[in-house]
Amino acid sequence: MAKLTRDIVVAEALDLLDDVGLDAVSTRRLAQRLGVEQPALYWHFQNKAELLAAMAGAAMAPLSDVPLPESSDDWAMWFAENMRSFRCTLLLRRDGARLHAGSRPAEGDSSRIAHKLAFLVASGFGEDDAAMAMLAASRFTVGSVLEEQADNNSPEPIPDHTRAFEAGLALIINGMRYYQEAAVSSRAVSDRSLRQTRTNLGRRRG
Repeated sequence: MAKLTRDIVVAEALDLLDDVGLDAVSTRRLAQRLGVEQPALYWHFQNKAELLAAMAGAAMAPLSDVPLPESSDDWAMWFAENMRSFRCTLLLRRDGARLHAGSRPAEGDSSRIAHKLAFLVASGFGEDDAAMAMLAASRFTVGSVLEEQADNNSPEPIPDHTRAFEAGLALIINGMRYYQEAAVSSRAVSDRSLRQTRTNLGRRRG
């Protein structure tokens, strides 16, 4: 039998999640699946919460392969594709949205997040507007997938979740355009005012 490593435990835990759902995931069932005694898991994870956090991070790993935006990219097109990739990643795992909800960015994600925010700022957004837009869109996406994955177990007719997601995403992007245009306009007014002030000072000194 291969040595039990942290990566093996997490991979098997994610497969268990797909088989039984988040509510039924337990360290006892995971230990049985791995063919080890339950205390063996505590060499790698102190408790179930720590295991779930590791599972959430591993479940989001495919996002690290999504290219970061380049300066020449259209911000709206990039933003839409970024959220679509996030949604698809959440849908890869059973109860993926529930697993992800409330989790913190994994190690190494901070630089990617900073790059995305810098890209939006360079595209004309204020720093706070860029951060709030990313947060709002992220929470909207998680909420959308929560509803979609809950409906998978419902006997009722299933709505077109992709169409609903795209409609909501379009509304968010249209709202972002308003803030971007306002920020660009505000900076233009400030720049004109600064140039006029410098011109007036130059005339006085002359």
